[in-house]
Amino acid sequence: MKCLEECKKRQLPCKDADCRNWVDYSQDLNCCLLSIDKSGGGMTLVETAKRLGISHVRVKQIQDKAIKKINTKFMQEDIY
Repeated sequence: MKCLEECKKRQLPCKDADCRNWVDYSQDLNCCLLSIDKSGGGMTLVETAKRLGISHVRVKQIQDKAIKKINTKFMQEDIY
């Protein structure tokens, strides 16, 4: 968060590619936290794909797999 505030103040993209919040998208100062903040908390698959540099189809595949994992975990906990 500290680096995000610094980048916002300077209006320059972050150069710390080792930061866990870094994304190669200079329009959002290379920060996924700023991307989320600007979007109001949610992004379309196309917006997400653009920021990650992958296709929206791939983002959908990742989303589907994550939802399946969450549902499987939830069902396992519900049984016990």
